[in-house]
Order: sequence, then C-alpha cells, then structure tokens
Amino acid sequence: MYATSILERSIYRAEPDPVLRPRTDVTGAALCSGCGLRHLCLTVGLDALATKAFEQVVSARVRVPKGGVLCRPGDPFRALYSIRSGSCKSVLVTEEGREQVAGYHMRGEIVGIDGLSTRIHESETVALEDSEFCTLPFDRLEELARRDPRVQHGLHRLLASEVTRERNIMLMLGTMRAEQRLASFLLDLARRYQERGYSSTEFILRMTREEIGSFLGLKLETVSRLFSRFHQEGLVQVRGRTLKLIDPLALRQLVVASLQ
Repeated sequence: MYATSILERSIYRAEPDPVLRPRTDVTGAALCSGCGLRHLCLTVGLDALATKAFEQVVSARVRVPKGGVLCRPGDPFRALYSIRSGSCKSVLVTEEGREQVAGYHMRGEIVGIDGLSTRIHESETVALEDSEFCTLPFDRLEELARRDPRVQHGLHRLLASEVTRERNIMLMLGTMRAEQRLASFLLDLARRYQERGYSSTEFILRMTREEIGSFLGLKLETVSRLFSRFHQEGLVQVRGRTLKLIDPLALRQLVVASLQ
C-alpha cells in the first residue's frame, strides 16, 4: 500500500499539515482574479474567454515543498493540477521498485492526466523545488465542458498535447543517439522557458544529471560525459546547475541529423 500523498491528507481529508497550506475559496474564481500569475498558470492553448471559464473551476492552491509528493501511484484521481509556480517531475515505479522519470513539468503546465483513464494515478508527481499548484476538480471540469464548448475544446487540446508529448518522447528514445537526445532535451527546455517570458539561452536545470539520464534513457556517466563534451565544443556553458546555450543552432543541426 502506498503512503498517503500530501494532497490526499490535506485537501480531501482536511487534516492539518505543517508544510502544506492550501488556499480555498467558495467561488473558486476569486483565487485567480487577483493573481499576478494567471496568464502563466493556465497555458493549455486556451483563448481568453475559455481561460476565464477554467478559472471558475479552480478550488484550491496546494503548496508542496521541494521533494514533496503531490500524488502517488494508487491515489484516486479527482483533479488535474496547473503548476502556478515551481516545477516537478513525474516518475513511474516498476514492480521491482525501480524509478523511471517520465516527464519534467514547469509553470503553466498541467499534471495529473495519468489518472484520467483508470481514475487512479499511475505515476508519482514530485516537486523539484518549492512549488504551488492550482487544483481543477475533474467532475466540475467535465460539467463545465458539457455546458461550454470552449472548455470542451480546451480539454481536447490538453489531451492532444499529452499524446503529442508522448509521441515525441518515443521518437526521441527510438531514433536518436545519446548526444541527440540531450540536445533535443535542452532545446525543448529553451523553447518552454521562452514561451513563459524567460531567457531561452540561460536557465537552471532543476533535474539532476541522474534524473535527466533516467528521462532520456541514458546512464549518469553518459549524461555527464555529454555535458562535458558540449561544453568543450562550445555548444553550452555549464556552471553547476546553471546552463547557458552558446550555440543553439549547432544543437538544432545535431538533432536534425537524426531525422534525415
């Protein structure tokens, strides 16, 4: 039996927690109306009117400290979660207890979709830094989608983007060499940071090299060797966890070579 997650204890059972302090509101939308991050919190390709409709569903904000777990395999699926601040990873756990990083998620992205089909979460969502999530109860989301075509369309786009993400991961793992996988991963991070108004050439790697290797299907030694190689070749500059892309074009050319 899996241990109860932070979310299960504090939101649905209303038990006190010294770390997690959920903020709830009767109307839900009030949590979003005065939020300076609302333009980043729900970035699933919705237009302005649909975003406002989604805001009506938000029931709480959940704070999870670095290393804390939002939900675990076996937890009942009740909601989707939009990352208001921070970042997290999704982890699959095999029957032998081996962990496999399945995704890296940052502000504005939605997590919790893994529980949609079976109504049971299949992966573990772990905060990589102190993070805050907006809760979107799925029963309320479904009800709103039945009444509002914009919300229904937004849900379809959300699910389609998840299918596309998984397809791209399969393509990367099935066709790319080790150096191409790492280059593709770094360029994807750059794109996502740029979409959120951050620098696309200099950012902090929230995942460790071991976690990056798990996600890319590479050994820790291989990831470390490739970072050193990219650094020596003038493609990137690495200082601890701070990464600067020196030659993004060369990284793109390296990735494109795998598709030819």
